[in-house]
Amino acid sequence: MPVYAAVWGLSSAKFINCYLSGGILIQINGNDLTIEEVVAVARHREAVELAPAAFGAVEKSHAFVERLLSENRVVYGITTGVGELSTTHISPDQAEALQLNLIRSHATSVGEPFTEDVVRGIVLLRANALAKGYSGVRRELIEYLLTLLNRGVFPYIPCKGSVGASGDLSPLSHLALVVVGEGECVVDGKRVPSSKVLSENGIQPLTLKAKEGLALINGTQVMASLGCLVTHEAALLLHNAQIAGAMSLEALMGTSKAFDVKIHSARAHPGQMSCAANLRRIVAGSAIVASHKDCFRVQDAYTLRCMPQVYGAIWDTISHARQVLTVEINSATDNPLVFPDEEEVISGGNFHGEPLAFVMDFLGIALSEIANISERTIDRLVNPHVSGLPPFLATETGLNSGFMVAQYTAAALVSENKVLAHPASVDSIPTSAGQEDHVSMGTIAARHAWEILKNVEHVLAIEMLVAANGIDFREHAPGEGTGAAHRVIRSHVSHMERDRVFYPDIEKVRDLITRGEIVKAVEDAIGPLE
Repeated sequence: MPVYAAVWGLSSAKFINCYLSGGILIQINGNDLTIEEVVAVARHREAVELAPAAFGAVEKSHAFVERLLSENRVVYGITTGVGELSTTHISPDQAEALQLNLIRSHATSVGEPFTEDVVRGIVLLRANALAKGYSGVRRELIEYLLTLLNRGVFPYIPCKGSVGASGDLSPLSHLALVVVGEGECVVDGKRVPSSKVLSENGIQPLTLKAKEGLALINGTQVMASLGCLVTHEAALLLHNAQIAGAMSLEALMGTSKAFDVKIHSARAHPGQMSCAANLRRIVAGSAIVASHKDCFRVQDAYTLRCMPQVYGAIWDTISHARQVLTVEINSATDNPLVFPDEEEVISGGNFHGEPLAFVMDFLGIALSEIANISERTIDRLVNPHVSGLPPFLATETGLNSGFMVAQYTAAALVSENKVLAHPASVDSIPTSAGQEDHVSMGTIAARHAWEILKNVEHVLAIEMLVAANGIDFREHAPGEGTGAAHRVIRSHVSHMERDRVFYPDIEKVRDLITRGEIVKAVEDAIGPLE
């Protein structure tokens, strides 16, 4: 039981509840949701419910909003317009119309829709933020969002249109449309009117009460959902990068001396030390490395020698992103916030996406560096002037081009990443007639980090293909970890003797990377990686 709980990142109480219910049932209360739970709901369709412990705070804040409305108090977004129109008074009998108009007018996003896992993450995170009890919404609204998740309803949310303050207004409005029975959902890859999808799932649309439309659309949940998924995948990607690098080290007859614990203890960055430890274990027992330990070469190129320093810094960046996201996904990020105990409603800026904008930019930059090292290593492997291997790892060169153009593809992806890695957070375009005069562009940063990650997966796939072919040319056996990785790759892709169509091979290895099969094989051989 404890191991299972640890895998999913669940607290003991949450795990016991899941265990007794016969499956993983994730309870949200606004305070202790984990990135692993977001992934479980987004990717694995785990069931979710509102924790009973959250009922009191939610109901108290809603009752206070109702009281303010009955007293015709001037409160932003409840009895006033929004943004630049906040000085316009709205009468209490128009409260419901105001909320509906807000989500209709704000649903202006364009472009391709977010994938279902991203949308499921958005719905979960919006419900969790409302569950904190600072938003003034009914419990029924939170439970409605969870019903959409548990019934598999997939709102259509286009990916472009958020400037990251006031949060993700436009894309979240597309979610809110579904709540009221408008807008669209995605069914079998096609856009279908929400009213039809809700009816087929036995769900009645909600009529939004005071504050509820604004509470649905005011927050950072789009960038946070993307951020959780990117950060979760980044950890797996970096372990794959370490394995690829170790394979390349062997194919290039490099030394493992640069991974010595004494070197890294002298600098002691946590990620660097973990990465060096992983690399030592992955190549342990390598007859290839042992075969040239007394050769004339005293040090390798930086792409091999400095993997612990670079990949370690990337690991520390991923860890930092996890810390920021863990705070954000358990935060109240709408406006205004309701404090019934103090009898206050306070307008602030928790919707501003700057914390996520910074870490998503930073993470995108860090992930780009994986591809930078990987592509340079690919070039070294196919370059006969430095590799000690056949040109482009082909036999009968000239007649066969080998992996020549696979390196071109890696170079193209690396170049694209350099454009995507330009920080979105340094840009700001004022909106709402200058009322919202500084925005984060955090959702753009998160989208770019996602695209960079996908490019890196393909670059690493090419490195693993090329490194595996390089190892094939060596007469000695690889290490325990690299040998396990090599066997998995060879079980899906054969050695390249002569030219063939390579793109299916790249996709096969990329799938092994994203499914975690290469990392699993290595960990089965040498134990868990740090």
